Formats: sequence, C-alpha cells, structure tokens
Amino acid sequence: MDQDTKFWDKAATKYARKPVRNQSAYAETLDRTRHYLRPDQNVLEIGCGTGSTALLLAPSVGQITATDLSPAMIAIAQDKLADGKHPNIHFRTARLSDGDLADQVFDAVLAFNVLHLVRDIPAEIRAIHRRLEPGGLFISKTGCLGEAGRFLALVIVVMRKLGFAPFVHSLRYGELDAMITSEGFEIIETGLYPASDHARFVVARKL
Repeated sequence: MDQDTKFWDKAATKYARKPVRNQSAYAETLDRTRHYLRPDQNVLEIGCGTGSTALLLAPSVGQITATDLSPAMIAIAQDKLADGKHPNIHFRTARLSDGDLADQVFDAVLAFNVLHLVRDIPAEIRAIHRRLEPGGLFISKTGCLGEAGRFLALVIVVMRKLGFAPFVHSLRYGELDAMITSEGFEIIETGLYPASDHARFVVARKL
C-alpha cells in the first residue's frame, strides 16, 4: 500500500464525520455541474471520498462510477447504498490505470478537490482525456493553494512532515488551466467556489 493510500485510509472515518465547511459554495458547485449533466450520460467520478457528491449528482445522470484510491473511503461509501435508493451508482476502489476501468469511456469525468493531491497532474489529466468520449466533459474543482501565498505552503510542508497533511501541490490558476488545455481540452467555464479558499471550478471539453 502506497503512502497516499495509507494517509486517506487512516483519515477516512474522521473525513466522513466532517461537515462541508462552506455549504453555499458546495451547493453552487453542484448546481453548475448539474447544468452540464444529462439523464443519458455515463459518468466517472475520481477521488470520490466517501461518496457524498456522487449520491447528490446521481439523480442527474444515467450511471455514475465513483472511484477512490482508499479502500476505507469506498467501504464507507458502499454503506450509503444500503437503502437501495441509488441503483445507478457504482463505488469502486480504483485508479484511472486500473484493470477494466482503463478500457472504459465516459460522457463526463468529475474530479472534485483531488487534482492538487495527485503526484503527476499532467499524467492524470491525460488519463482523463483517454477515458472521455469525443466532446466529453471534464468537470473539476481544484484547490489552488499557490494563490494563497508562500506562508500557507510552508505550513503544509510542516504538517506533511508531522503526518497531518497529505501530499499537495501549490497550484496557481493559470498553471492549472495550462495543464488542462495542454492535454487536449478546451476550457468552457471557470469559477471560484469559494473564492476565499481559491477553489477553482473548471469545465473543459475534450477536443
């Protein structure tokens, strides 16, 4: 088990109990995402955590496969399906390169609060591009901590050394946008939800 998986497995129970810090920004993110979703779409969510977002978006799509690298996170997500009310959700412990997932294509790929945690962001975006149908949508929200100044970056470095924070990139808005467009996407919408946390919402279409 790699270092990232160990961190998120250990954090899963506490993460599941933690409420959404900015409910209005989260609701706005979901509303803008739903604007691009349709009932006939087959959707992939990466970095789904304990599945809360997938549950809220499932009524807007045909099928949603929600994945996370942490088995502990997915176990909690699976428990949320016990009521049988969301038959179109499939939770899986997986990465984009795993098994049969690597052979599937989707109408949309969602990545909320995960890209800045990925070790190789361009490679992850490249893999997302391969998973999309022509004209498919990549919808993401990414913490751009580089916009918050150097002090926060130093704090995170210290927290990582103490085991209290995961690996994280200090991205700037332009840097993130350039990574997305350089891998064959056209950006069609951006936003900040919330602006105070430098959380950049991006909708991009596969060219």
